[in-house]
Amino acid sequence: MKRKDLERKLRIAGCYLKREGRSHSLWINPKTGVLETIPRHIEIKEPLAKKILKNLNAE
Repeated sequence: MKRKDLERKLRIAGCYLKREGRSHSLWINPKTGVLETIPRHIEIKEPLAKKILKNLNAE
C-alpha cells in the first residue's frame, strides 16, 4: 500500500500526525489515545498497513 493511501485512510478515521521522526512518523488517534509509528517508506507492506489501521481503529 502506498504511504499516501495509508495516511489518507488514517485522516478519514480522525487520526492525525503528532510528529515526524528520522525514520518513522508518529500518528495518534485522539478518540482512543493510541499512538502508532509508521515507517517513512514510499511503499508499506500490506500486513503492516493492516496492523497499523487496526491498532488505530481506522479500519
